[in-house]
Amino acid sequence: MIVASVVPGIHIEGFSAAFLAVIVMSLLNTFIKPILFILTFPVTVMTLGLFSLVINAGMFMLAGKFISGFSVENFSAAFIGSLVLSFITMLLTALTK
Repeated sequence: MIVASVVPGIHIEGFSAAFLAVIVMSLLNTFIKPILFILTFPVTVMTLGLFSLVINAGMFMLAGKFISGFSVENFSAAFIGSLVLSFITMLLTALTK
């Protein structure tokens, strides 16, 4: 919900949609992201790991396709949203240690 309030182009229609988005994104990151990472490993190495940001944005957009009430308008919104989400996750992880 923080990402939707910060990034224009990402819309969430309530807590239940946000909760479902978290579950779907967790499942996508658990099952689909490792396959994509292996398939795109040469590109990821050539870009010094920056292509993984594109993969994260793709996972963000894919979650938006599956969930009604959670929408991502375009790739740039997904890219910025995935950066913001990664930053928030990093902060929360640092605070809880």
